[in-house]
Amino acid sequence: MKAIQTTERKLNILIVSSEMYPFAQVGGLADVVTSLSGQLKKMGHDVRVVIPRYGLIDPKKYCAEIRLESMGVWMGNKEEWCSVLQTKSPAGVPVYMIEHRLYFDRYGLYHDSSMHDYDDNPLRFGFLSRAALQLCKDISFKPDIVHANDWQTALAPVYLKLWHWNDPLLKDTASLLTLHNVAYQGIYPKSHVDYLGLGWQNFTEEKFESYDKINFLKGGIYYSDVINAVSPSFARDLFTPSGGFGLAPYLSRRQSDTFGILNGIDYGIWNPETDPLIPKNYSLKRPDGKKACKKALQKAFDLQQDDSVAVIGAIGRFVEQKGFHLIAGCIEKVLQNMKVQFVILASGEKSLEHFFGMLPSHYTLRAGSFIGYDHARSHLIEAGCDFFLMPSLFEPCGLNQMYSQRYGTLPIVRATGGLNDTVENYNEQTGEGTGFKFNDPTPEALYDTIGWAVSTYYDRPAHMKQMIEKAMSKDYSWDKSAREYIEAYYQALRNKRLAGSRNKPYYW
Repeated sequence: MKAIQTTERKLNILIVSSEMYPFAQVGGLADVVTSLSGQLKKMGHDVRVVIPRYGLIDPKKYCAEIRLESMGVWMGNKEEWCSVLQTKSPAGVPVYMIEHRLYFDRYGLYHDSSMHDYDDNPLRFGFLSRAALQLCKDISFKPDIVHANDWQTALAPVYLKLWHWNDPLLKDTASLLTLHNVAYQGIYPKSHVDYLGLGWQNFTEEKFESYDKINFLKGGIYYSDVINAVSPSFARDLFTPSGGFGLAPYLSRRQSDTFGILNGIDYGIWNPETDPLIPKNYSLKRPDGKKACKKALQKAFDLQQDDSVAVIGAIGRFVEQKGFHLIAGCIEKVLQNMKVQFVILASGEKSLEHFFGMLPSHYTLRAGSFIGYDHARSHLIEAGCDFFLMPSLFEPCGLNQMYSQRYGTLPIVRATGGLNDTVENYNEQTGEGTGFKFNDPTPEALYDTIGWAVSTYYDRPAHMKQMIEKAMSKDYSWDKSAREYIEAYYQALRNKRLAGSRNKPYYW
C-alpha cells in the first residue's frame, strides 16, 4: 500500500459519481463527493463533478441551467443523445448533470420501489462514464485527473485507456478509482460488451470476464492508474480472500498502486456547535445543549421524557452488510433487561422494515422508529442519543461513527474496516477510549457490548465524561484526507506518464 507524501501544484480534477449531496443520495458516497470536492476547491484546485440528472432532482430547486442543449455520446455500437445541466454544490463546486430521460428520469437511483435493480443499469452507468468524458471535450475542460467512484463509474478509467489514449484533450489525463464498497461490483451479462464498447479482445479473465459475465469493477481496477480504498484497514483487507469479495487476486497485482485514505467528515454540516437542524447547539466547553437535544429526540420518537435514561440510536440501510439483523436478534432482550430507550432511522429489506416498524407498538415509550430517510431526524439522533450502533459485517469506512463522536455520542461498533480505524476501544481500567468494539458478528456479542456500554453509562459516569471529551476532540476533517488524495492524484499522473513512456496505450 502506498505511503503518503504531500505536494502543492494545482490540478484540474473531474469527479464522476452516481450520487452527490444534496442532489441525490442513497449512502455515504454522496457525502464524500460533496465534502471532498469542496475541500479540493478550498485548496485551490479546479474541481468539477458529473452526476446523472435523476427524476427526483428538481432543476429549479438547485438553480440548474442548461449548459449543453444536446450532446452526442458515442457508445460501442450506437450514438446516444443527452443534454447537460449545470449548477453548484453548497461549496460552490461546478456540478454537471447528465440528462438522459430514458436512463435517468426515474426516482430510484439503482432500483425501483420494490428494491429490484433496474435491468438496464449496465447501460445507464456505462453511458454516464462515457458522457462524462465527452462533456470534457464539448466544454474544453482538460482534466489532469478523472476520479471515478465504485462500479457505477468504474468504466471512466477504462474509456480513458481504450478510447482516448491518443485524444488531444484527454491523452495525458490520469485516473483514480475509489473503492467505497467492493461487495457491489456491477456484474452483468456479456451481451452488453458491444454497446459498452469494451471490445471482445478485452473480455478476458484478467480484465472484465467474471464467470462469463462483465464485471465493471474488475475492469476499472485493471485500467485505473491508481486505486484508493476509503480506510487503511479496508485497503489491507482487500488483498485477503474474505475482504476482496473475489477480487483479491486482481487487487493484489495493483497493491503498489493502492492507497488507503480515510474519508473525512464535513464539519460545516456535522458540527453540534453550528448545526441548524438540532434544537440547541452545544460544544465540548458548553455541553448542556445535548440535554435539550435528547429531550427533543424523545419527543420526536414518542419516548418517555427522561434525561437520565441511556438512549441508543441507529441509522442506515437494511442490507446484510450493515448488520441490522444482529440488532434485530438482540434488541428485544436489550429492552427487556436494560434501562434503555432505542430509536432507529432506516429502510431497505422489507422484513426488517416490518420488524423495526412494529417495535414501538411492543415497547411503548421505550422504542421509536422511522422507516425511510429523513436528514433532519438523522442529525437529531446523532445529537440526542448517548450511544450509536454500527454492527456492520464489513465497513469500508463508515461516516456515522465519526459524526457520533463529534456529537458526543459514543459508538458501539464491530471492529472491522474503517470502524476499527476510527473508534478507540474503551479501557475499563483507565477510562480511555472513544467507543465500544466487538468482534464476533453475532447478536450475542452485540448484546454483551451494549450491556458493557450501558453499565459504563450508569456505573462509571466519570469514564463516560472522559470518553465523550476525547471523542468530541477528535479531528476527522477533510483537510488531511484531501491532501492525501492530492498525493494519490500525483501518483496516478506518474503512473500514466510511465505507461506512456513504454508506448502502451492499453496500459498493460
